[in-house]
Amino acid sequence: MQPVIGKYRWTICTLVFFATTINYLDRQVISLIKDTLDSEFKWTKTDYANITAIFQLAYAVGLFGAGRLIDKLGTKIGYALSLTLWSIAAIGHALIRTMTGFFIARAALGITEAGNFPSAIKATAEWFPKKERAFATGIFNSGTNIGAIIAPLSVPFIAESLGWRMTFVLTGLTGFIWLIFWFWLYEIPAKSKRIKKEEFDYIHSDKDETLNEPGANSPKVTWNRLLQFRQTWAFVVGKFLTDGIWWFYLFWLPDFLKEQYGLVKTGIAFPIALVYTIAAVGSIFGGWLPMYLIKKGWPVFQARKISMLIYALCSVPVVLAQLFGGYNMWLAVCIIGFAAAAHQGWSANIFTTVSDMFPRVAVGTVTGIGGMAGGLGSIIISKSAGYLFDYYKSLGHIQTGYLIMFIVCGIAYLTAWLLMQWLVPKSKPVLL
Repeated sequence: MQPVIGKYRWTICTLVFFATTINYLDRQVISLIKDTLDSEFKWTKTDYANITAIFQLAYAVGLFGAGRLIDKLGTKIGYALSLTLWSIAAIGHALIRTMTGFFIARAALGITEAGNFPSAIKATAEWFPKKERAFATGIFNSGTNIGAIIAPLSVPFIAESLGWRMTFVLTGLTGFIWLIFWFWLYEIPAKSKRIKKEEFDYIHSDKDETLNEPGANSPKVTWNRLLQFRQTWAFVVGKFLTDGIWWFYLFWLPDFLKEQYGLVKTGIAFPIALVYTIAAVGSIFGGWLPMYLIKKGWPVFQARKISMLIYALCSVPVVLAQLFGGYNMWLAVCIIGFAAAAHQGWSANIFTTVSDMFPRVAVGTVTGIGGMAGGLGSIIISKSAGYLFDYYKSLGHIQTGYLIMFIVCGIAYLTAWLLMQWLVPKSKPVLL
């Protein structure tokens, strides 16, 4: 009879899931009230692109430093600090009266929200063995979809009844509720009083995980040192080429529904909620597939690589979203939802490659470096989309702009997978 391992690590996964849900709920508010803000502040699509770009730039800069800061402060304090600051920044949007105010508020939100994923990946590396990390990452990463589902089902209705400013206040306040549970329930396994010895041993069952553990004798982790490894650059390239696609869906889908089908305000709620409901399934499946393959005896690296190739291929049909959408809106929504699900499967695994290849002491820093690269790629996508849409709208053919962007979305993942495979063709864990 096998010993009972214990399940407290899934409580930690649940905490991280809710933090990620709040993270995406806060950042998506602006896209869902864009029509109202367009009217009040007279924004062009380039103006909106600039506002999303400043968020992404601040997010990228924040990620570069957030990972290292969290490695120094530890997951418990680092995560709590980040969530407190981004909740304050989210609420601060309610005070805005000018275009400049939006730039400041979005920059503040971006730089503070940057702490979420380095903290989440580090917590997963601390609480899960390698064979379960992609599945745990897929579960907490599905919080991005749940946040994106809750937002369209609540924000437009709050804005309609209480005004757009209250949408930022009410969503921002949810973070402070999470903090209560975080301080109550979270510790690293070595300090937790709620974990059994059997579960502790299971978490630390990977043979190479005893090397380079955080502690007084840990090697010094610097950006310069980490950038010498091809494994770091593989993660950087993968994030740079694919993060912007997710941001494009997140920030521009409401505008697509408006331009293509005339949907605004509460009319966009259910189509957007369906997209992210499909994406949530992709996130969980994306983490489950490599775990299943590993349990079948596949090496971790091979299971991860083949899973990511499958998700890259599943993203390709989105090139048809705008064309097929001309026949039926719900067909376009389902195609985009399938592509978003493919991204989430990809995301669950690309994050986990960091904890596969690097020791725990460096996980937060490497995640931050890659996240910064993803943020810079997102800025390029967002700015390009804004200019492209304004140009084709002036010609009376804005649908052409969306066709071009969906083609970019469809080929990005295969390109990223090929480059990552070239940089790291075989499994080779980094020893600092």
